[in-house]
Amino acid sequence: MTIYNFSAGPAVLPKPVLEKAQAEFLDYQGSGMSVMELSHRSSLFDAIIKDAEALLRELMGIPDNYKVLFLQGGASLQFSMVPLNLAQGKKALYVNTGIWSKKAISAAKAFKSIDVEVIASSEDANFTYIPEITEDMIDQDAAYLHITTNNTIVGIAYQEIPKAGNVPIVADMSSNILANDYQVADFGIIYAGAQKNIGPAGLTVVIIREDLIGLCPVAEPMLDYQIQADNNSLYNTPPTFAIYIAKLVFEWLKEQGGVAAILKKDQEKATLLYDALAKSSLFTSPVRADSRSLTNIPFVTGDADLDKKFNAEALAAGFENLKGHRLVGGMRASLYNAFPKQGVVDLIAFMEKFEKENGGA
Repeated sequence: MTIYNFSAGPAVLPKPVLEKAQAEFLDYQGSGMSVMELSHRSSLFDAIIKDAEALLRELMGIPDNYKVLFLQGGASLQFSMVPLNLAQGKKALYVNTGIWSKKAISAAKAFKSIDVEVIASSEDANFTYIPEITEDMIDQDAAYLHITTNNTIVGIAYQEIPKAGNVPIVADMSSNILANDYQVADFGIIYAGAQKNIGPAGLTVVIIREDLIGLCPVAEPMLDYQIQADNNSLYNTPPTFAIYIAKLVFEWLKEQGGVAAILKKDQEKATLLYDALAKSSLFTSPVRADSRSLTNIPFVTGDADLDKKFNAEALAAGFENLKGHRLVGGMRASLYNAFPKQGVVDLIAFMEKFEKENGGA
């Protein structure tokens, strides 16, 4: 039986990447050591981390005046690092589009010297849309505007990045980095947990414009962008194996034709599923059409017991991790870059069969 992994994260990785990692696991480039055993100060790992950065820069078109950092702590630590490094004694602006935005807002509010203002929210409709943001809503004296470009739980995503004037936009891009056509130059900071489209859990990528480094004094060196940048992500031992896997994923992405090519494939996969939902008399998408995510697609029957039955039968048929987040319920298909199109085709066939057997028109 074929297993399809629809997990929102840690998520599916490209099979060729896993096979290459397997082949090199015990002996990396004739060193007699596993990648997991390499010193982060060794020439072999130095080449790995430099190649990873160069590939990411190429894939995302990262301008020269941005630093790329490979850190730890997940996106959740960035919820605190961003205000700590940029907004002490200043105002920070946030858009609330769900649980991850809420966590970022809560972390910023923990700093008493920071004035946190939520300028827009879609909580009024259970976060089923992206609220409109116009430049006149943005205080030009603010330290930054924070957005979450894609919400894994509710399946909404920014189709266009708002205009913020001179205020830098900070983006949690964990779940749709390398799966969109955003331009890095439109952001001051991009950060992303790796476990969706980059590699295994444990690595966090931060892309930060150089003029935003060193703005505020930070007492804890591990949380200081300046120290991390000055040490080229090697202030302490980085997540070496996760960086190695990320490098392999970046190589795989380049072989696929880069971000533009993978985005086209992601759009094809998402369109298949959204079209099937539109035609169905049983399954529906709860998300407003103009805010729908390409990477995380929730759907429901409208009957909690029927959702439960579908999830159980889907799991038995090899569709892993389709159950929706506990805060939303229903089902959720996470279609990251490495997820195969055939998995979407097979899921749709299963949905159609289930619909016929369970009262669909």
